[in-house]
Amino acid sequence: MQSDCNSLFPHQNQSAQETGRVCPFTGKKSNRANKVSHSNHKTKKLQFVNLQYKRIWWEAGKRYVKLRLSTKAIKTIEKNGLDAVAKKAGIDLRKE
Repeated sequence: MQSDCNSLFPHQNQSAQETGRVCPFTGKKSNRANKVSHSNHKTKKLQFVNLQYKRIWWEAGKRYVKLRLSTKAIKTIEKNGLDAVAKKAGIDLRKE
Protein backbone atom coordinates (compact mmCIF):
# COMPACT_ATOMS: atom_id res chain seq x y z
CA MET A 1 0.00 0.00 0.00
CA GLN A 2 1.38 3.36 -1.00
CA SER A 3 1.06 6.17 1.56
CA ASP A 4 0.44 9.78 0.69
CA CYS A 5 3.67 11.67 1.33
CA ASN A 6 1.95 15.03 1.81
CA SER A 7 -0.16 13.77 4.70
CA LEU A 8 2.92 12.45 6.52
CA PHE A 9 5.12 15.46 5.81
CA PRO A 10 2.99 18.57 5.25
CA HIS A 11 6.06 20.79 5.15
CA GLN A 12 7.20 19.19 1.88
CA ASN A 13 4.27 20.74 0.02
CA GLN A 14 5.78 24.20 0.40
CA SER A 15 4.59 25.66 -2.88
CA ALA A 16 1.04 26.06 -1.59
CA GLN A 17 2.09 27.28 1.86
CA GLU A 18 4.79 29.79 1.09
CA THR A 19 3.36 31.63 -1.89
CA GLY A 20 2.51 34.55 0.37
CA ARG A 21 5.67 34.26 2.46
CA VAL A 22 8.22 35.23 -0.16
CA CYS A 23 9.89 38.63 -0.38
CA PRO A 24 9.32 40.01 -3.91
CA PHE A 25 12.54 42.07 -3.87
CA THR A 26 15.09 39.62 -2.47
CA GLY A 27 13.36 36.31 -3.21
CA LYS A 28 13.84 35.10 0.36
CA LYS A 29 11.53 32.25 1.33
CA SER A 30 10.97 29.74 4.12
CA ASN A 31 13.80 27.49 5.26
CA ARG A 32 13.17 23.87 6.21
CA ALA A 33 15.02 23.03 9.42
CA ASN A 34 15.07 20.56 12.27
CA LYS A 35 13.67 21.24 15.72
CA VAL A 36 15.99 19.39 18.09
CA SER A 37 14.71 18.31 21.49
CA HIS A 38 16.72 17.70 24.64
CA SER A 39 16.85 13.99 23.76
CA ASN A 40 18.23 14.94 20.31
CA HIS A 41 14.96 13.92 18.60
CA LYS A 42 14.65 15.84 15.34
CA THR A 43 11.35 16.97 13.82
CA LYS A 44 10.90 19.13 10.76
CA LYS A 45 9.87 22.78 11.07
CA LEU A 46 9.77 25.86 8.89
CA GLN A 47 11.72 29.01 9.61
CA PHE A 48 9.75 31.82 8.01
CA VAL A 49 11.09 35.04 6.56
CA ASN A 50 10.73 38.19 8.66
CA LEU A 51 8.22 39.96 6.40
CA GLN A 52 6.90 43.39 7.33
CA TYR A 53 4.26 45.63 5.77
CA LYS A 54 5.99 48.92 4.98
CA ARG A 55 4.74 52.12 3.41
CA ILE A 56 7.60 53.63 1.40
CA TRP A 57 7.67 56.97 -0.43
CA TRP A 58 8.12 56.44 -4.17
CA GLU A 59 9.76 59.58 -5.52
CA ALA A 60 9.10 58.90 -9.22
CA GLY A 61 5.39 58.30 -8.63
CA LYS A 62 5.05 61.07 -6.00
CA ARG A 63 3.12 58.79 -3.67
CA TYR A 64 3.46 56.13 -0.98
CA VAL A 65 3.61 52.46 -1.97
CA LYS A 66 2.59 49.80 0.57
CA LEU A 67 4.75 46.70 0.21
CA ARG A 68 5.34 43.47 2.14
CA LEU A 69 9.11 43.22 2.40
CA SER A 70 11.75 41.29 4.28
CA THR A 71 13.83 43.30 6.71
CA LYS A 72 16.86 42.75 4.48
CA ALA A 73 14.97 44.35 1.57
CA ILE A 74 14.00 47.34 3.74
CA LYS A 75 17.67 47.96 4.57
CA THR A 76 18.63 47.60 0.89
CA ILE A 77 15.93 50.08 -0.17
CA GLU A 78 17.11 52.59 2.45
CA LYS A 79 20.66 52.28 1.11
CA ASN A 80 20.09 52.18 -2.68
CA GLY A 81 16.62 53.68 -3.18
CA LEU A 82 13.29 52.14 -4.13
CA ASP A 83 13.60 52.65 -7.89
CA ALA A 84 17.02 50.98 -8.15
CA VAL A 85 16.02 47.95 -6.08
CA ALA A 86 12.69 47.52 -7.90
CA LYS A 87 14.42 47.75 -11.28
CA LYS A 88 16.99 45.12 -10.28
CA ALA A 89 14.23 42.80 -9.02
CA GLY A 90 12.14 43.38 -12.14
CA ILE A 91 9.15 44.83 -10.27
CA ASP A 92 6.92 47.47 -11.84
CA LEU A 93 5.71 49.84 -9.13
CA ARG A 94 3.20 51.64 -11.38
CA LYS A 95 0.61 48.86 -11.29
CA GLU A 96 0.38 48.76 -7.47
